Amino acid sequence: MKRILVTGGCGFIGSNFVRHMLASDPAVEIVNLDALTYAGRLENLEDVAEDPRYTFIHGDICDPEAVTRAMDGCDVVVNFAAETHVDRSLLSAGHFIQTDCYGVWVLLEEARRRGIERFVQISTDEVYGSIASGSFDEQTPLMPRNPYAASKAGGDRIAYSFWASFGVPVIITRASNNYGPYQYPEKLIPLFVTNALVDRELPLYGDGGNIRDWLYVGDHCSAIAFLIEHGTPGEVYNIAGGNERANIEITKKILEILGKPEDLIRFVADRPGHDRRYSLDGSKLAALGWTPQTVFEEALERTVRWYVDHPQWWRPIREHDEEFARYYETQYGARLEGAGR
Repeated sequence: MKRILVTGGCGFIGSNFVRHMLASDPAVEIVNLDALTYAGRLENLEDVAEDPRYTFIHGDICDPEAVTRAMDGCDVVVNFAAETHVDRSLLSAGHFIQTDCYGVWVLLEEARRRGIERFVQISTDEVYGSIASGSFDEQTPLMPRNPYAASKAGGDRIAYSFWASFGVPVIITRASNNYGPYQYPEKLIPLFVTNALVDRELPLYGDGGNIRDWLYVGDHCSAIAFLIEHGTPGEVYNIAGGNERANIEITKKILEILGKPEDLIRFVADRPGHDRRYSLDGSKLAALGWTPQTVFEEALERTVRWYVDHPQWWRPIREHDEEFARYYETQYGARLEGAGR
């Protein structure tokens, strides 16, 4: 049996990865270390909670004792644990630096001590900054333009330094924007879907022309599993979706799927340092043998339908999460209402 420590496994991508690995590999055991901050929810893994190959440990990657306990007996570490939302980083950057840099160091120190076989650091395309034309490849200089992206760039480079200095077998992934089930409704797609479902305005930054490359979370999980087996330590791999879309296009498509009017769109003041366009060159990973398999339009509709079919998952966030309500009001100048309708 291969024993994998997944950090942040109760979050969006982490929970999808845990589920993917348990379903696809009968010879794998998963240890999930999660601090259960606002976006980490035990409900995300209720369907596997009783699987004998799955163990949950409540703990923070910044706590060396928790990390030591969780990593015991593990062969592989996949670090999803992070503060991830740009808007929140603009309001309070300290938590991001603590988790996304110091927490990575704590994990790497324990991985070095134990001689872990693989350490996968989940980074992001946002470390590159914005690009007007062309695409970022793995050699592009890092130019993060907000505290979140800067904290992830810091963790990214700390991980690399442990490969270069100590030979820890680190693989770094930089993926484009993810979408899919279980994504906390502060991000564009789940926020707009759940707002539209209760007939609330969709607060779209600027002119809506910001472009992102979209990667279905199932494809992302598949790529990480592939790299655990086939990636080269010390290397960085872009994981591209190949689906560049403007935010306004995504917004209108969500409304079309739900049969809602476009007059629900409300343009709001752009956020500081808002990157205009992300675009990843995924040819390095493709040459290794992996490409995304999901058709964007089909997966987007499937994602929207998941939120339609799972109100019991997102309604409690809107109804009872006071922190989320305060955040929403601060960012968009509107109260978060209507979840009980």
